Amino acid sequence: MKTDIEIARETDLTKIKQVAEHIGIPLDEVENYGRYIAKIPENLIDDEKVKQSNLILVTAITATKAGIGKTTVSIGLALGLNKIGKNAIVALREPSLGPCFGMKGGAAGGGYAQVLPMEKINLHFTGDFHAITSAHNMISALLDNHLYQNQSKGFGLKEILWKRVLDVNDRSLRSIVVGLGAKTDGITQQSGFDITPASEIMAILCLSKNLDDLRRRIENILLGFTYDGSPFTVKDLGVAGAITVLLKDAIHPNLVQTTENTAAFVHGGPFANIAHGCNSILATKMAMTYGDYVVTEAGFGADLGAEKFYNIKCRKSGLQPRLTVIVATTQGLKMHGGVSLDSIKEPNLEGLRKGLRNLDKHVRNLRSFGQTVIVAFNRYATDTDEEMELLRQHCEKLEVGFAINNAYSQGGDGAVELAQLVVDTIENKPSAPLRFTYKDEDSIKQKIEKVAVGIYGACEVTYSNEARKKMKLIEEMGIAHYPVCIAKTQYSFSADPKLYGAVSDFEFHIKDMVINNGAEMIVAIAGEIMRMPGLPKEPQAKYIDIVDGHIDGLS
Repeated sequence: MKTDIEIARETDLTKIKQVAEHIGIPLDEVENYGRYIAKIPENLIDDEKVKQSNLILVTAITATKAGIGKTTVSIGLALGLNKIGKNAIVALREPSLGPCFGMKGGAAGGGYAQVLPMEKINLHFTGDFHAITSAHNMISALLDNHLYQNQSKGFGLKEILWKRVLDVNDRSLRSIVVGLGAKTDGITQQSGFDITPASEIMAILCLSKNLDDLRRRIENILLGFTYDGSPFTVKDLGVAGAITVLLKDAIHPNLVQTTENTAAFVHGGPFANIAHGCNSILATKMAMTYGDYVVTEAGFGADLGAEKFYNIKCRKSGLQPRLTVIVATTQGLKMHGGVSLDSIKEPNLEGLRKGLRNLDKHVRNLRSFGQTVIVAFNRYATDTDEEMELLRQHCEKLEVGFAINNAYSQGGDGAVELAQLVVDTIENKPSAPLRFTYKDEDSIKQKIEKVAVGIYGACEVTYSNEARKKMKLIEEMGIAHYPVCIAKTQYSFSADPKLYGAVSDFEFHIKDMVINNGAEMIVAIAGEIMRMPGLPKEPQAKYIDIVDGHIDGLS
């Protein structure tokens, strides 16, 4: 089997205007970023066509550190749908440089189910992440300057909430002091960095309806509180227009293509463990404007990405998925069945059988949203016929559709079985209207506990003093109607990354909350989750290089 990057290089790409023309996008609306990437203006979205399109969410069992292959399955499903004669488009998130150079090495799919040009998508792409980083840090600089220039007038903030961001995994920047040096070097204060996918600007871009809505949300960003307790926002700084200017191109969805030259929209990139984990509403609706079937994914396991997809993205956009596909692997299931990580590639029916409890819990959760669920088994070369048959029989008992996905090694041909199952299920048993986990009018405490108890399986939710203060503040500000975005580990239903399987009856601790007043959601931070990740002992960056003009190490 060739490497991902070898397959990507050998694929004959179609000029992006031809890709756009094939799905009906007017050529004079295509803004080229080179030959094979384009921006498509959001004003082409047609809400009536969006209502007629079939939206399919791809999620997964609880992740392993190597992932479950959700993006590969998403792309493969779109390829398979096109193989059986359907007009299908995939809508995905953009990769972050942090994981690409840290753990993953790339996030554009794999094998013969990739979005291309892979190297550009994994690196700087169309500059969206850099625009978001610049916009976020421009606010930081303008806020610091406002404090510096007005200190002689007695102006100051009792509490500053706005930090900085960088699209690099850098643990040394989590907590810093700025303004050291001479008086002219600024006001000395504690600050820190989050990674760009955790930026509120990223969430705002992904949840905005249009440019006007983007500006409105930017104005509402809460930066801190004055000494009399009044909120201080970007609107008070008077710079919302300047920040919107930095994002005027980034808001347009990016059009690329798959390994089989079909259309793909790749736009926005919030992580699901520290943010809401979904691509932009605009990209999803753009794909639904031009595709009869649209496949999208939400990050990490269904307890994170799928929950936030329904409770945040769909709640705010009105989107209604017709079907949810949950991706499972034997390696992931065996890990959750107690098999050691160095043995999960070896046949182990008993370990696999025990791990099925993790899948079962996710299926129950997805059904609680009114979703019809099918299982996509993402096949690896080490999987045995006995293991696959065990999983197939288990899905039959659950009355859940089951199909094997071979898109990694066979492209669209390897996903025909899955594609046909998706079409048949949507035609015969589509999902019911969404049932959200909580109501808008529930308190923030009620919302957190309905997710933690009802979705994760906790028996109790505890709160730090800081979290309790934030909940009181949220009530006083009149924003308790916002949805909650719980930041927690992706490796467990709990907040402990080492508790695998289908754990239950655990204590779930909220240590802090972040008020995203522009994104209109409350981020509740659980356990030891960090909004600025660190690098592993062996960063992928050690294996990324340019050899004879070609990039190596991205996968």
